[in-house]
Amino acid sequence: MLTILGRKNSSNVQKLLWLCGEAGIPFQREDYGGPFGKTKDPAYLAKNPNALVPTIDDDGFVLWESNAIMRYLATKHGAEKLYPSELKRRADVERWLDWSLGTLSPAITPMFLGLYRTPEPQRDKAAIEASRLKTADAVRILDAELAKHPYVSGDSFTLADIACGIFAGYRWFNFPIERPDFPNTKAWYERLAQRAAFKEHVMIGIT
Repeated sequence: MLTILGRKNSSNVQKLLWLCGEAGIPFQREDYGGPFGKTKDPAYLAKNPNALVPTIDDDGFVLWESNAIMRYLATKHGAEKLYPSELKRRADVERWLDWSLGTLSPAITPMFLGLYRTPEPQRDKAAIEASRLKTADAVRILDAELAKHPYVSGDSFTLADIACGIFAGYRWFNFPIERPDFPNTKAWYERLAQRAAFKEHVMIGIT
């Protein structure tokens, strides 16, 4: 049995839960991180020396890093539609997986931490605004891509949508902020919001 170690409101854990829902992968989940702690316990550190979530234990095979885990699970379970084996299609999905980690997530994370992890009197408003602007710049790139096709990596839903959808979809459109008009991204988010696994694992509130 696949065991996912991580709290359900973690964005990186949500990637795995959403993927499992889309691909019909059975799993069990245990709470780690955030208010549950335990990520600095010796037993957890032996699995993941970063003391972060998620980590998986797949019948004794331990892996950390959410996008690496998505690649592994999609390949193991033959989720060809989500993670194409054809070289150019896969490279395009990989491009957006890397972009989500290198550009999108770093842009939006300070805003999330400022708005949801910092008491209002202690918030760095300048840092939150800088994060909002950087995120808007990232979403603008995504919006231009989504003008060409309905999903991030083409005409069908893939891991690229999962990697980007939590940040540029649910969180971006539900943070209490002003947003530029990105019609293609908004339409994409509305398509994601119709997916059962997205509703179950991502649209659960931001905490």
